[in-house]
Amino acid sequence: MDLVSGLLRKMRAEINSPVAYHLPVGEAEIYLNDLIGARVRLQFEGAITCLHCGRKTKKSFNQGFCYPCFQTLAQCDSCIVSPEKCHFDAGTCREPEWAEQHCMQPHVVYLANSSGLKVGITRGTQIPTRWIDQGAVQALPILGVQTRQQSGLVETLFKQHVADKTNWRAMLKGQVDAIDLIAERDRLLDLYAQPLAELQRRFGVQALQLLPSAEAISIDYPVREYPTKVVSLDLEKTPQIEGYLLGIKGQYLMFDTGVLNIRKFGAYHVSFSVC
Repeated sequence: MDLVSGLLRKMRAEINSPVAYHLPVGEAEIYLNDLIGARVRLQFEGAITCLHCGRKTKKSFNQGFCYPCFQTLAQCDSCIVSPEKCHFDAGTCREPEWAEQHCMQPHVVYLANSSGLKVGITRGTQIPTRWIDQGAVQALPILGVQTRQQSGLVETLFKQHVADKTNWRAMLKGQVDAIDLIAERDRLLDLYAQPLAELQRRFGVQALQLLPSAEAISIDYPVREYPTKVVSLDLEKTPQIEGYLLGIKGQYLMFDTGVLNIRKFGAYHVSFSVC
């Protein structure tokens, strides 16, 4: 394929068997599944442009923003990482209109298996994208809630007994044992029946709804070979990354030379080509 250059963004993924991956570079979108096994080159061109305001920046903050946007955007606030700390009701949200569209919307609390059992939250519209971005091989919705804050409060309960983060190195090695997510769901719901009832009394019975009929799904990724040793690649330290593309999982490209987290380098100007 011809050289493609422009602003790099996170990969777009479509649920399929295996997941179908597209890499946005500038105005182009490269279908990566067809390139598994090919030798490709990704070159950092030395410029970074904020994904929100378009300002040139020497450093990317929070996966693609300049420092002023990082300091002022609601999507960069600490409550995005810790949704139970949402301060929308206090009237101190950085961008109330953005919060209305993203935080004050129905969310799902789920269990997933990416590097082992974990609990997570996402907007209902982000299923299954969120699971794919985390490299989950199994996922199960367990609760529907009315707001992001409520999902964060439930997650805070569950993460006392279940991890809430993915071990990305373990996820990329591909050695993930199957888990009975239904049994794990029932265990957690039984363990936290009283605290969940208290949250329902606080927010209303309709605010937290169990999803007993939800089914666990399995996700397959386009991987020809998993690395035995995970070596992280960095476009800042190595502006030109070249190697055979062995697979894609989560937001990672797996090369025979190492793995690259595409999301980390959103907003970087790059060129992409097949050698």
